[in-house]
Amino acid sequence: MSEIEILAPVGGSEQLLAAVRCGADAVYLGTQSFNARRNAKNFDSQALYEAVAYCHIRGVKVYVTLNTLVFDFEIPELDKQIKEIARSGADAIIVQDMAVMSRVKAICPHIMLHASTQMAIHNISGAEILKKLGFGRVILARELSLDEIRIITQSIDIETECFIHGSLCMSVSGMCYLSSMLGGRSGNRGLCAQPCRLNSNAYGREYALSLKDLSFIEEIKKLHAAGVSSFKIEGRMKRPEYVAAAVTACKNALEGKAVDCEKLQAVFSRSGFTKGYLTARRGSEMFGIRSKEDVTSAGSVLKEFGRLYDKEKSVIPIRARLQIRKDRSAELIVTAKGKSALVFGDKPQEKNGKTLLREDALRFLSKTGGTAFFLEKADIEIDEGLTMSSAQINSLRRNALSRLEKELTMSNRAVIEAPLPLISVREFPRVPKIRLRVEKISQLPEGITAEYIYVPINELLKSPEKSKALCEKVIAELPVLIYPESEQKVLSCLSRLRQLGIKHAATGNLGAIQLIKKSGLSVHGQFGLNVVNSLSLAFYEDMGLSDLEVSFETQFKRIKRLGGHLKRGYIGYGYLPLMQFRVCPVKPSLGCLKCSGKAEISDSRNVKFTLLCRQKEYMTLLNSVPLYTADKEDCVADFVTLYFTVEDKDRVREVYDMFRKREDFDAERTRGLYFREIL
Repeated sequence: MSEIEILAPVGGSEQLLAAVRCGADAVYLGTQSFNARRNAKNFDSQALYEAVAYCHIRGVKVYVTLNTLVFDFEIPELDKQIKEIARSGADAIIVQDMAVMSRVKAICPHIMLHASTQMAIHNISGAEILKKLGFGRVILARELSLDEIRIITQSIDIETECFIHGSLCMSVSGMCYLSSMLGGRSGNRGLCAQPCRLNSNAYGREYALSLKDLSFIEEIKKLHAAGVSSFKIEGRMKRPEYVAAAVTACKNALEGKAVDCEKLQAVFSRSGFTKGYLTARRGSEMFGIRSKEDVTSAGSVLKEFGRLYDKEKSVIPIRARLQIRKDRSAELIVTAKGKSALVFGDKPQEKNGKTLLREDALRFLSKTGGTAFFLEKADIEIDEGLTMSSAQINSLRRNALSRLEKELTMSNRAVIEAPLPLISVREFPRVPKIRLRVEKISQLPEGITAEYIYVPINELLKSPEKSKALCEKVIAELPVLIYPESEQKVLSCLSRLRQLGIKHAATGNLGAIQLIKKSGLSVHGQFGLNVVNSLSLAFYEDMGLSDLEVSFETQFKRIKRLGGHLKRGYIGYGYLPLMQFRVCPVKPSLGCLKCSGKAEISDSRNVKFTLLCRQKEYMTLLNSVPLYTADKEDCVADFVTLYFTVEDKDRVREVYDMFRKREDFDAERTRGLYFREIL
């Protein structure tokens, strides 16, 4: 069984002290940019060096987050950040964007890569491909159950990390575009405004998109038994007292001590805690909001948890050798963890009949409070008739410990000056080829012309004859979420489709690319891969993809400048999928029996968003108005996808005709983020 690691969130220096002093085995933190909590205090270069030194001398690992999407113009700054992190001696870098992975490998190949939960890795295939790419650890999606986690850990030899405590996002991480679409603040860029926490209504039930906080601390040993090696506490935006409380609770649970859940809940919760996904009970008990009572209850426990980290704890034994010789400067050598530091002090004074007592010297050397050290053993040699003041020996001790600390934390990591690869920008056709994406074959009008048509695999298998007739044009679309127990089923479906003559399949998830490759079909990438830069495009070209839709969080001007040879496209029309859920926000109020697989959620302004149920496996929240770009198009890509979901056959025909003729749209529409700057 793997070693146990308690991994604590650190948003600033106070949280760092709380995490380390309360017994965290590792911390994760962000620099000033390219991290998924850009609103936290975070760490500049000097603070990062100091944080790593502080942690390493105490045996605590440091993982640095570079887990956002990065635009092409930001890559030079990204390179600087990677070099700073490498030189600091940090133990790992957490990434989402494949461009960041590429640059880390080029600049500091010795540093470990951790795959962020923003990659939405939720099956064996995802973990498998990350291992092949050289990742040392995968942070699994929050939506997995204990049994599903166990299947993954038993199938692939890679470190796994899971959330044990903290906030739960309503959407699968990396698949949420609600904040960017509504206000230009992208969760994939580290600036989520949390619109899901605002009031929304699902058939009379308010705050329908707000989940309680997760807490599985009491059952942490079950997660370890499932093969998880690192237990992650969410909360880089939280107070240091929260960090202290959560780390202490984890330590107590692992040591078999009682966990005071009421006090833990008082520090921060939303109507209590849920064990939710881990127990596979995904129901109404998972939902909750932060009430006034939750806020006021924190005041009663903050001081108590603040006392847990108010003093430095001495944890490193040292050996000291003090020599006070006649006509020589005093000499002190201190040793710990195989490293030594030698310092010289003042010359001792000669006083007839008065020699510094060994017991007094030992007492002065033992005053290590406020440091990580404690004196384990001391050899003291003092010539007869010599003495030194307490201030002189204290100064000698402080200097020696300071030098020893530097020896113990010295980072020798080299970085490679890796120039950016030259990726040429090419011209695109004046009129991009049109592709269609439909939910059902019955949505397709007769005689319509398209380069390709994306159809979900389940729909294709329902109508094998129609699918066979369309086989040259069809791209089989895989489910957005394929959990471990469904992987073999999906492979079987792809095999059957291949027998029907279908040659192409598409996915927006890294793990599912493996499944398509195993089936022998050509791979087409969808917007869910979150490609916003040329290096990521080049990565997927190297993986053998035939083409790829770039993220709709990318402006047209940036899409046009993406380099490389891989064919690329974009979504030109559609009710964009803003969130993917594994717990239904409608079921608590409506129930499955009254739901046709299509429902509505209203926001505080009574704007209605459609919710689609996907085989009861997951749900998709669509934008309230469709995207439409035909009358604003430029030569930016090779193809454009018209993404149909709720439209009937007649409406598909109307939109297709309008788009082909580049006409103005005949109803309310949005331009999405193609002409807006996102943060």
